[in-house]
Amino acid sequence: MKKITPGVCLFLLLFIQTNACEICGCGLGNYYIGILPRFNQRFIGLRYQFNSFHTRLNNDPSQFSRDFYQTVELWSGWNIGKKWQVLTFVPYNFNHQVSDEGVSNLNGIGDIAVLANYSVFDINSKNISQQLKIGGGVKLPTGKFDVDQTDPDVAAIANTQIGSGSVDFMLVGMYSLRMNRIGIVSTASYKINSSNKDDYKFGNKFSANSFVYYSTRISSVSVSPNLGLLYEHADAAQLQKNQIDLTRGSSLMGSAGAEFNFNKIAVGFNAQLPIAQNYAEKQTKEKVKGMLHVSFAF
Repeated sequence: MKKITPGVCLFLLLFIQTNACEICGCGLGNYYIGILPRFNQRFIGLRYQFNSFHTRLNNDPSQFSRDFYQTVELWSGWNIGKKWQVLTFVPYNFNHQVSDEGVSNLNGIGDIAVLANYSVFDINSKNISQQLKIGGGVKLPTGKFDVDQTDPDVAAIANTQIGSGSVDFMLVGMYSLRMNRIGIVSTASYKINSSNKDDYKFGNKFSANSFVYYSTRISSVSVSPNLGLLYEHADAAQLQKNQIDLTRGSSLMGSAGAEFNFNKIAVGFNAQLPIAQNYAEKQTKEKVKGMLHVSFAF
């Protein structure tokens, strides 16, 4: 495989995230755009991310929820030949909720996922490079999911579980263009959810994003600050094939971050803020998101 230049290091890939809220049905095992380290063969690392939602019902302001979700994830990647790349994701989730009904905490291993990407083309010249990857994967029901189907708040309870309880499938396409030190990376993905043993099905989810970055060097360190826009749309959840109200949602987020590469070590972070959103007829508000990772080549 050709050596990857610092500017091409920003291939965008999917990783597990526990996005949940009281009623919006954002769904467990959602996917968020991460940044792949620029290692040539294999890597392993840890990622930490957090996300929060605030909910207050319009028809009864005494009913509220403040949810804070954290994930620590072990992830790894292998390049196989010149065309294939396999990624694995093992998350451990920390779910904290404060609501009018009290305080709840759920911790545990989330849903493990495996993703394979195929390189359609990889064109490199002195000042310009282009890459196109397509891929797919599967998410396994390794996280705990336990709800009472007869509970009137089943959607809220489902969103605070550690796992989705279902086998789900992912499709993704990624395109990268670099001109000298400036580049643009765009991704589109679609997650297809299935029903679990409790006959609960989280809504399918479409995501699209685009990032612009500038790659430079400070001494022996490669630095790539980046800015981006991210759009997500989740279909309504279903219980026994019946649609659940207030579980459809969408958001547009703005992102800022940076990647640092030190030989065989990569460190990166980003923060996201909502620009526009509509969850649970605007009764649920998504707040700031954040992510930090460290990865090692071996």
